[in-house]
Amino acid sequence: MRENRIRVPKEAAAGEIVEVRAMIMHPMETGFNVDDQGAVIPVNIVAEFKCVYDGREVFRARLEPGLSANPLFIFHLRATRTAPVEFLWRDQDGDLTTASATLTVR
Repeated sequence: MRENRIRVPKEAAAGEIVEVRAMIMHPMETGFNVDDQGAVIPVNIVAEFKCVYDGREVFRARLEPGLSANPLFIFHLRATRTAPVEFLWRDQDGDLTTASATLTVR
């Protein structure tokens, strides 16, 4: 699993729009770079990111090789009830990295 950083408010008022941040530490190799010996570094990208809140998908992105290393996503969601906010990153080989946090609605 890759290291990731997520930020979800610990609590929010019902109906409040909150900011969510998610970043994964990943080189996002394009397949055009070479190493110190001149060999091509193979493509190595996160191909998909999605966020699920209270069992419903609230954000999804398909990623391409042109994206920079350590992609950061910032988006908003409406706090409706206390529930987990789940993050999923899938690389081009199908390997999955996940994280989650609970958003408490008061």
